[in-house]
Amino acid sequence: MIDDLPEGLMARHLADDDHLRVLAVLDTWWGGLKGEAGSRERALLLPRLYFQHFTTTSFLVERGGGEIAAFLVGLLSQAEPETAYVHFVGVDPALHGQGLGRALYRAFFALARSNGRRYVHCITSPENTASRAFHTRLGFTASAVKPDYDGPGLDRVAFTIDLSAHPVATPSVY
Repeated sequence: MIDDLPEGLMARHLADDDHLRVLAVLDTWWGGLKGEAGSRERALLLPRLYFQHFTTTSFLVERGGGEIAAFLVGLLSQAEPETAYVHFVGVDPALHGQGLGRALYRAFFALARSNGRRYVHCITSPENTASRAFHTRLGFTASAVKPDYDGPGLDRVAFTIDLSAHPVATPSVY
């Protein structure tokens, strides 16, 4: 499905059965960021509906034994026909720096382009400096911190990339 993954990893679209498996890795992968409140926030950001209704625009990467290595939950905007949105991405920290996150985004960019989308948007918390640096390296433009973006005390940094301005070689996605 994604042809530029590190060796030993396989990708597929998300499925309903993946919901609890993904939730189970969040705290470990985020290193307990923001404590118990952060744990609850991450779980609430990934309700089962994403694993039921956005499966064809989302990806799961697994090791040979079925262990989750990474995931990307994305969607095509219903309100903005030129826009796609990456809702949540996670990569096992043991695999950071191996191009897995970049491969997921490249696959999503290809999917977005094939559906006539020009822009991809996403957000992250201001405390997630690794995410902020990663998105900037990919070519996203970052906003200033947006206070209370997702509700009281839930500040965010918003990112946008114009796919027509960033001709990125995209992998085959099917």
